[in-house]
Amino acid sequence: MAVNRTPVLKRCRKLGLDPGYMGVYKKSKKKPANPNKKMSEYALQLREKQKAKFLYGVLEKQFRNYFDKANNMAGITGENLLRLLEFRLDNVIFRLGFARTRREARQIVSHKLILVNGKRVNIPSYQVKVGDEIRVREKSKTLNLFGLVLDSTSNRGVPDWLRVEKDNLTGYIEALPNRDQIDAPVLETLIVELYSK
Repeated sequence: MAVNRTPVLKRCRKLGLDPGYMGVYKKSKKKPANPNKKMSEYALQLREKQKAKFLYGVLEKQFRNYFDKANNMAGITGENLLRLLEFRLDNVIFRLGFARTRREARQIVSHKLILVNGKRVNIPSYQVKVGDEIRVREKSKTLNLFGLVLDSTSNRGVPDWLRVEKDNLTGYIEALPNRDQIDAPVLETLIVELYSK
């Protein structure tokens, strides 16, 4: 499987993203890309797509599939796209505070440490649904990893569409998030415009 190994801070700098959105709280010593640099309409649209792909750790083919699915759903395509990305299991693990970064969340899921409605799921892109229960396997709760993770994510808020019980490492999908509840700094309308050409 293809993996983008570009350092996170370098990508954040290039895309004008705060590394905090990635779960990384280091600051780069280098200057960010010039925000006043004039960009063409296409370049702006492309940058928003690259931002979304980078934020959620999705490659081009999979991202295109998400867009096509969002386009065929009822409602606003851009919001549907962000919802599909937010409902990836690896993203939900990150949002619940069970992982410091989405990359770490992907590893946690791949190593079969997560149960969805009592069944083991090891596919990071697995789409959760409203009403699902996500929890860390009983055997895995004692791992040192989760103690360290919970300490470092204790100050991170959990979105309103999720409910978490940190004591027993369990989370619940309470509702479909609306756009205001998705803190992704992405102009999804530009992505829709790019793919609609």
